[in-house]
Amino acid sequence: MSSVSTKPYLLRALYEWCTDSGYTPHLVVKVDQYCQVPQEFVRDGYITLNIGALATSRLSMENEWIEFSARFGGVARTVSVPVAAVSAIYARETQEGMQFETEEYVPADDAQTDPASDNHDDDPDPGSPAPVKAPWLKVVK
Repeated sequence: MSSVSTKPYLLRALYEWCTDSGYTPHLVVKVDQYCQVPQEFVRDGYITLNIGALATSRLSMENEWIEFSARFGGVARTVSVPVAAVSAIYARETQEGMQFETEEYVPADDAQTDPASDNHDDDPDPGSPAPVKAPWLKVVK
């Protein structure tokens, strides 16, 4: 039995904490070929996205994808990023949040179906994001 990643649940929980606290939630995304984001705002392979209620419409934070519409430079755009590409979520006002290890997104139809390839007995804790240190990001207590 494969374990379900905790990452999308933590993202939704921190989003809810931000909005309940009156803070503005932001996502940091490592942009790859699967990310549909405005490329002109990508810096050093990453983009920071304001996902607050006032900045987005139709926000959907599912287990595999985060999707919403937002205005960039006054132009409405659709944003779609795989959860695997999210490297952090934080509150703009306090810089409190959580960082994640990014993973390469593999579409379901490209995934290997060989059960022998799913043997991760050597992994100490597969599916758990390893903590990444960032001096600008506070850890939520």
